[in-house]
Amino acid sequence: MVIGYLLSNKKKLITISNKLVTLAIYLLLLFLGISVGLNDTIISEFKIIGFQAVIITFGATFGSVILAYFVYRFFYMGNNKKLDNDSSTNKI
Repeated sequence: MVIGYLLSNKKKLITISNKLVTLAIYLLLLFLGISVGLNDTIISEFKIIGFQAVIITFGATFGSVILAYFVYRFFYMGNNKKLDNDSSTNKI
């Protein structure tokens, strides 16, 4: 925290460190991809792994849409009905 405070005015140093961190992340992803590509077990089971990934993706998306629908109905549609009833009672 102290180092962050002392370096807060050093824009050039922060820019350089951001570029170095980004480069390190890219290198880590490259080496991870190489190690996965060289793993014969993963490559031989690629169809099964891919199918499972697709099923999980569609299941998560479908579940999120269903949950969002119920949250919308519970929090927003319920409040609109209450507001409609309140406004109709206040009419003269």
